[in-house]
Amino acid sequence: MLTKTMVESVSQASWEEVNNTSINGLTMSLNIKSSQVVTSASMFTIGVVGNLIAIVVLCVSKKEQKETTFYTLVCGLAVTDLLGTCCTSPVVIATYLTQQWPGGQPLCHFFSFSMLFFGSAGMTILCTMSIERYLAINHAFFYSQYIDKALARLTLLGVYLLNLVFCILPSFGLGSNVRHFPGTWCFLDWRSNSTVSASYTYIYGGFSAFLILVTVLCNLSVCVTLISMRKKAMGRRDAAATGGSRGRRFPNLADSAAEMQMFWLLVLMTIVFLVCSIPLV
Repeated sequence: MLTKTMVESVSQASWEEVNNTSINGLTMSLNIKSSQVVTSASMFTIGVVGNLIAIVVLCVSKKEQKETTFYTLVCGLAVTDLLGTCCTSPVVIATYLTQQWPGGQPLCHFFSFSMLFFGSAGMTILCTMSIERYLAINHAFFYSQYIDKALARLTLLGVYLLNLVFCILPSFGLGSNVRHFPGTWCFLDWRSNSTVSASYTYIYGGFSAFLILVTVLCNLSVCVTLISMRKKAMGRRDAAATGGSRGRRFPNLADSAAEMQMFWLLVLMTIVFLVCSIPLV
């Protein structure tokens, strides 16, 4: 995830030193270890290669899988995370290599916007995937009537536009962007005493926390429903076997197994994403 290379331990003195540097001159030399570039470069490589592999696997998937709403959302999440990694990690690596911020305040604004936009867009898509699974499992009739691939594409477009407008606001004065320890990345100034800056920080944090809450609740609901479906299907199979109908097929059991596979994929992605996102939230 794009936040992997950004979140590091801080101290009060380090915060003040970095903030003073960002105010007095963004090109001042930094006291950071250039050897740490190996860690950043490794995470960048893993992020890019991992997302590229995911995109390739999705592209060569079976045709019937490509027609599903879930497939469209997974593709959107992989592309979003790939773009976020490519927009942020190279700046961090360049800062480690040159021992100074490679750009001025405009680059700081761009970096912070990238963190905000791709972070919230990724969380929004993941939340949308959880809602999609919830509707598919718990409200199958409504899902079959109104949810399709075209709607998923429109939803992705809406997610990008909403987060674009929301996350670009600090670059126009609603909130402020500063560099954070060890001086290799920019984000919201959550230590600001400005009412406007503090308000935006709380709004962004609240929005992110809301997405996390909805995602977790939907996944829990889907988990309970799938377990119940599987138990009922196995009970019907055992009852039929006792009655001598061993050759009978039970599509409900097969369907629940397929749904369970998608659910565990969603749970795994949720855990990884939240581990990377919660520190900043």
